[in-house]
Amino acid sequence: MAGDPDVAIERVASLESAGPGDIAFLSQAKYRPLLHATRAAALILPRGERDATPIPRILCDDPYVYFARVSALLNPPAAFEPGVHASAVIEAGARIAGSSHVGPGCHVGRNAELGENVCVEAGSAIGDEVRIGEGSRLYPCVVIYPRCVIGKRAIVHSGAVIGADGFGMAPHEGRWIKIPQVGRVVIGDDVEVGAGTTIDRGTLDDTVIEDGVKLDNQIQIGHNVRVGAHTAMAGCVGVAGSARIGRHCTFGGAAMVLGHLEIADDVHVSAGSLVTKSIPQAGTYTGVFPIQAGREWRRTAALLKNIDKLEARVRMLERIIAELREKE
Repeated sequence: MAGDPDVAIERVASLESAGPGDIAFLSQAKYRPLLHATRAAALILPRGERDATPIPRILCDDPYVYFARVSALLNPPAAFEPGVHASAVIEAGARIAGSSHVGPGCHVGRNAELGENVCVEAGSAIGDEVRIGEGSRLYPCVVIYPRCVIGKRAIVHSGAVIGADGFGMAPHEGRWIKIPQVGRVVIGDDVEVGAGTTIDRGTLDDTVIEDGVKLDNQIQIGHNVRVGAHTAMAGCVGVAGSARIGRHCTFGGAAMVLGHLEIADDVHVSAGSLVTKSIPQAGTYTGVFPIQAGREWRRTAALLKNIDKLEARVRMLERIIAELREKE
């Protein structure tokens, strides 16, 4: 640390908006010019930036991570009162720890189990035989279908649906026959599920979300998918049924993964990419074209559509040139 160690900090803020009582951070060199204008009371800086400003500052190896921890310290989750609201419906056999909270209008199914310090906010529905681990929090209007399992310290945001039927249909004589989905969704510890995200139950085996997975808003996880520990997915990602995704992967917004594929650990898929085949090795993968003006895009699309013909013509020209060189 450098500067006045007694400076009072009340909030976190960006370099641009910070004022008295605020702490901000610098993690990328391109924002360094903002240090000269910031009104922050204190800063979190890389160790090499010790002399970049006279403002009181914390020096560390990773300012972004340090900032995240400071923000968590200054912005703890809202407190809740233990107990069950009078308007909640608790079915026979449900076990709710005395330290837990069940809000107004909630429904907790038969033989469901809520561990210590679980918070289930207004209007949420917990199915029969669901198990929720200690310290987990469900925001308003979350739906957990029967027999699903949620680990410790999970965060599930409003509108999420965990354990709805997977899309299992068998075609027969021009119609679809529904296949009962009898698996579960099993979610590990320290998982976060964003608002409006849906995770389907398995057809026979379970859909599994391993420890530490972070899912953004409006993500669809199909039946029998397995998502490896500490993988993160941005908004609107879609993963089709029976895909297997490794540990420590990342998926940019609106990336799509087709069913029955296997993706290795430490794979990073760019936003908007369509994964159509398994990825056996770690690395960054991108499957989209950079944006173009409409006229240029149509020309590119036409060329791609005819690329097989162009390839045949090039190969033919190569053969002709080779033959001419032999004659020479």
